[in-house]
Amino acid sequence: MTSLHFLQRLALFFCFLIAPAAWGAAIIPPPPELGAKSWVLMDAASGNVLVNHEGDLRLPPASLTKLMTAYIATLEIDRGQLHEDDMVTISEKAWRMGGSKMFVKVGNQVSVNDLFHGIIIQSGNDASVALAEHIAGDEDAFAALMNGQAKQLGMANSHFMNATGWPDEAHYSSALDMAKLARAIIYADPAHYAIYAQKEFLWNGIKQPNRNLLLWRDDGVDGLKTGHTEEAGYCMVASAQRDGERLIAVVFGTDSEAARANETAKLLGYGFRFFESKVFHKKGEVLADAPVWKGAARTVKAGLTADLAVSVAKGELATLTTQLVLNPEVIAPVKQGDVIGKIAVYAGDKVVQQADVVALDAVEEGGFFRRIWDSIRLFFRGLFG
Repeated sequence: MTSLHFLQRLALFFCFLIAPAAWGAAIIPPPPELGAKSWVLMDAASGNVLVNHEGDLRLPPASLTKLMTAYIATLEIDRGQLHEDDMVTISEKAWRMGGSKMFVKVGNQVSVNDLFHGIIIQSGNDASVALAEHIAGDEDAFAALMNGQAKQLGMANSHFMNATGWPDEAHYSSALDMAKLARAIIYADPAHYAIYAQKEFLWNGIKQPNRNLLLWRDDGVDGLKTGHTEEAGYCMVASAQRDGERLIAVVFGTDSEAARANETAKLLGYGFRFFESKVFHKKGEVLADAPVWKGAARTVKAGLTADLAVSVAKGELATLTTQLVLNPEVIAPVKQGDVIGKIAVYAGDKVVQQADVVALDAVEEGGFFRRIWDSIRLFFRGLFG
């Protein structure tokens, strides 16, 4: 070997030695191609969309619809408008529903808690209609509630006609919208979300398994829902946690029960392999005491209305920094929730996530002399910059 060849090989060796530190964290391969019509992968903590293939495509959601039915029930329980031990009378319409069933009988009294389990675990069309009628009076009125809630969640490509996902041309959703809904469910009420991980439910002497096959394959998977009709194909919304990171995967339109589980697992595996997330600040955490002018108090606690989190390529979290900027002149009266600044997460000089900083408390106007004195101070502050 010549000395030139030796030096070349030595140089190549050192290049590979330093490569992981220099380039490895930033290299992400393309996401897997799935045998499906559309799919989305979302980081739950931040809401960042990591993979989006036709995520806005409007498609029939089949029984994924029941996620919205269950979510509304959870909200009603949290508001005190509905109670888990409330008894629901099963109507003939609910009893006659075809498709997947909980097998409730007309005229029976069934608790809200049992119906909730029947919706999530057994995907009961009968349970869904019964609970919808109990909450809103009839299924049409409940569909209006569903559409109102979809609008609040920013589900721009969803429209619901019923509580079950029963085929209807005007009933549709999208992979991205279902990811948004899943994220809301996960954080709305952890106690109710735990039901989505249950593998089976016994009702009326009939034990039925959860159709989410990933619950048996991956200990990190703890929800959410499957769906199937001839028009929709086989669909799934799944969520999993590994090492403190939670991802949401949505797959629409696979061709079999096994395929929807396999394709969803591919998406989750890709996300955990190549991305990492971090919550920098929690909802309600005090970030600073912001100065207040002309107020009964000199400062107000500044914080966030939602967690500040990001998801980035694996290895890049250590490079991120945060910067808090408060408004220079916060003048009383200050209402709780008023925007009084911004906080941003930076990768170098690039903003990767930002959020409004709000007043966590209210501050009333100060007395006459406080207002006059602060007006004078503000005048000279403006005069001299």
